[in-house]
Amino acid sequence: MRGWLCALVLLATGAQADEVIPRAPFVDAPGVQEVAFLARSVGGAERYVLEGSDLDTAHRPWSTFKIPNLLIALEIGVADGPNALRTWDSSRHPAGRWWPDAWLQDHTLATAFRASAVWYFRDVATEVGSDRYRDWLARWDYGNADPGEGRDDFWLGGPLEISVAGQVAFLESLLSGTAGVAPEHLEILAEISAEPDHAGLHAKTGAGPLVPGNLAGPFGGWYVGWQVREGAAPLAFALYMEAESFAALRDLRRDLAVTLLEAIAE
Repeated sequence: MRGWLCALVLLATGAQADEVIPRAPFVDAPGVQEVAFLARSVGGAERYVLEGSDLDTAHRPWSTFKIPNLLIALEIGVADGPNALRTWDSSRHPAGRWWPDAWLQDHTLATAFRASAVWYFRDVATEVGSDRYRDWLARWDYGNADPGEGRDDFWLGGPLEISVAGQVAFLESLLSGTAGVAPEHLEILAEISAEPDHAGLHAKTGAGPLVPGNLAGPFGGWYVGWQVREGAAPLAFALYMEAESFAALRDLRRDLAVTLLEAIAE
């Protein structure tokens, strides 16, 4: 048994056990107020939980919604592939003071995903429409499956919300093939979401202010995805954290998730 595992907590069904990862020494960073982490093997019995994690409270998905958004766009033909190009219309989507330079240009589906260019996916949302989002999100049991009415930013300011457990369940359904997504579209997602510095890792970040519009206040942040493993089923995972500022979690969410995945592999 792995030396860093401190306990086995039986699930209510008795059919599976959580391998509980102790918070120390992994969670020890200034400004961090909350961290939750869950990793589960696709179709298997492995389930790893960071000690003290709240897996069931729903949060706004922020840019992690680009995973289902990309797939919906491909499935219904709003985008015909990773090279689907959209022109940035500055009159429709004027640049905010906080926009990174990478957003201030035209994007393809692939580059918009990697740069997390919100304007591109707001254009996608306008074309998809609330009814089709509601249908797909309900089909996937994605969080509360609520895109609101006529909203093109419902994953940022609400009403859409999803929990850590919900993120992992959604990814498991994709990887197991039960979500009903075309294999070629999953291949596009896998290619676009690959982390270049970590072989076998596919993920998306997301973050936003806990009080909408207050960019100087506390932030919530995500790092969700999956890890392909040699000789074992992939691990679907989600990390959610809250911190006193965006700067406090910007790099930490990814670094901490990678550290926890490496600990699991030991």
